[in-house]
Amino acid sequence: MISPTEARSCSRLRESMLATLALAVALLGAPLAQAQDKGTLDPKPLPPLAHPDDPANPAKELFGRRATPAEFKSEVFGFYARGCLAGAEALPINGPHWQVMRLSRNRNWGHPTLVKYIERLSERGAKVGWPGLLVGDMAQPRGGPMLTGHASHQIGLDADIWLRPMPSYELSPQEREEMSATMVVADSRKDVDPNVWTPAHFNIIKAAAGDPLVERVFVNAAIKKKLCEMAGPDRAWLQKVRPYWEHDYHFHVRIKCPEDSPECKHQDPVPAGDGCGKDLDWWFTDAVLHPKPPPVPEKPRPPLRMADLPSACYHVLRAP
Repeated sequence: MISPTEARSCSRLRESMLATLALAVALLGAPLAQAQDKGTLDPKPLPPLAHPDDPANPAKELFGRRATPAEFKSEVFGFYARGCLAGAEALPINGPHWQVMRLSRNRNWGHPTLVKYIERLSERGAKVGWPGLLVGDMAQPRGGPMLTGHASHQIGLDADIWLRPMPSYELSPQEREEMSATMVVADSRKDVDPNVWTPAHFNIIKAAAGDPLVERVFVNAAIKKKLCEMAGPDRAWLQKVRPYWEHDYHFHVRIKCPEDSPECKHQDPVPAGDGCGKDLDWWFTDAVLHPKPPPVPEKPRPPLRMADLPSACYHVLRAP
């Protein structure tokens, strides 16, 4: 089975340069509680584009219409917020200690390394009091930009895990589309909700960050603060747990570039230290908790087009 790299060489396409990496907001996507957006029991295929070969088409419109993975060997191209995925593997919708949510989105795809990581995390979670994972968005079948919800999750190395433990029964299709994740942050946005937060929440996030393949785990700053308070002397894993807006219904796991993907672009290393104490103070300032709207609305960022992605993504998109 050939790789998109070989296919690209055959067609003699010029190698496109990755544009400047997206700002921090773009790395994680729109600051919305996406786990709360309901799905549908009757998903409809998107209508065909009038001019599918038009280079002006947003890449999300093209990748959003590919319902199956590219028949190449598994390989990642580009950066978490600007790339694509060949040879994706689907996380089964049911496992011994996990269930996939929002099946209508068709976003339970990832590089095989991510799929194995989720399976491994679910087993570790069960041993520390977390009965099972409710898995939200991973990636589309071919990765790439999404029509809704995320700017990252493009290369099959990101996954959202709900902060709601899996129930003891198999969820119905309707429950998977309509059930909500659990808000664990208090109304003040400065602490977790003591009526919701449990030691098991701490344990599953620690287990997620403790895997050596993990690059980062994104959580709300109030959650990070609570993890710092509970951590005790074992604190090395806290370095990977990074505060970010929202992320109060789920945590976002990002794993490292796999060895089989030389064109995967690594993220800069996390700063030294555990990220606790004064490192968190900025997140609890009034300007962050209660931001004022800008005097002049910012213009929306133009959508990524195929020319903005690694050239291998053209072959990933067009492959059988």
